[in-house]
Amino acid sequence: MVCDYILTLRGSVNNHLKALLLTACFCACLISIPCYAATNAPPSAPNGNDRASMEAMQIPSHGALMNALVYVAAGAGPHPAVILLHGFPGYERNLDLAQDMRRAGWDVLYFNYRGSWGTPGDFSFSHGIEDTAAALAYLRKPEIAKKLRLDPAHIVLIGHSMGGFMTIQGAAADPAVKAFATISAVDLGGAMRQMMTADQKPEALRKMSAALAGGGMAPLAGCTSDGLARELADNGARWAFSSKVDALKNRTALIITSDDGFAEANTSLAADLRKAGNTGVTTVHLPTDHVYSDQRIELSQAVLQWLASLPTK
Repeated sequence: MVCDYILTLRGSVNNHLKALLLTACFCACLISIPCYAATNAPPSAPNGNDRASMEAMQIPSHGALMNALVYVAAGAGPHPAVILLHGFPGYERNLDLAQDMRRAGWDVLYFNYRGSWGTPGDFSFSHGIEDTAAALAYLRKPEIAKKLRLDPAHIVLIGHSMGGFMTIQGAAADPAVKAFATISAVDLGGAMRQMMTADQKPEALRKMSAALAGGGMAPLAGCTSDGLARELADNGARWAFSSKVDALKNRTALIITSDDGFAEANTSLAADLRKAGNTGVTTVHLPTDHVYSDQRIELSQAVLQWLASLPTK
C-alpha cells in the first residue's frame, strides 16, 4: 500500500523526493526477504555419508555389464530395497516412483536389460529373466549391500508392463523374494499361448510379431520382433502367469491394473493366488492408460502405502 500511494503523488512532491521514497520502500521489501527464507528453511539434511545419493554402476550379467542406477535413501540404514523393472522397450521408466520410494526410506535399483537402451548384449525375454536374477544376486553381495546401505534380506521386485512379466518370473524362481508388485503386467507367455490356441501357429506368430514391433524396437539390440515371437511360442506354457501360482502362493503381492486391456490377465492372477491360499494379495485399479499418464500421484500413493505395510526387520 505504501508503494501504491507513492506512485500516485503529483506535483506536490518533486521527482528527487519520489526517488528517495521509492528507494526506501524497495529496501524495506528486501530487508523482509531473509526473515521469510529463514522461517521457511527446509530441515537440515543428514551429514556426511548418510545423505541420500545416486550411484551409477554396471551390473555383470552373463558376460555383459548392464547400465544401472541406484537411488540410495538417506540415513545409515540398512534400507530395504526395490528393484524397479522397466517394460518393453522401456520408454516409461517410472523414475518418479524411484524418487518417491527413496524419500520413503527405500533404496531403488533401476537397470537396463542386456541389449536395451545402450546396455551391451542381445535383448531377449529369456535374457531379461536372467538379468533380473543377476540384479538380485548383485545387490546381495556383502560389499555392494554395505556400499549402498541396504538390507539384502529385504529386496522387493516391482515391474511395469513387460517388467511385470519379469517380476513374476524372477519372484517365482527366487524364494528369497518375499514380496513383489506388478503395474499393468503383461502376461507374454499366457498371451502367446492363447493366440496359438485360437490360430494356427504361423498366424499367431505373425500377430505377436506385429504387436511387439508396434511397441517400438529401436532401443533394443540383437533381436527382431519375429525372433521374440518365436521365443514366446517356445516358452509360453512355462512362462504363463498361471504356471507360477504355486511358486507365488506364499508371497505378499500388489497387483495394480488400469484401463489398458491387460487388467483381465492380472485380475485372474490375483484370483488364482487367493484360490491357492494366498491371503497377502492387494489389488488396485486406476482409471487411466497403460503408462498411468494422469494417475502418477495415485500410482505412487498405492505403491508407497503397500511398501509401508511390509515388514522390513
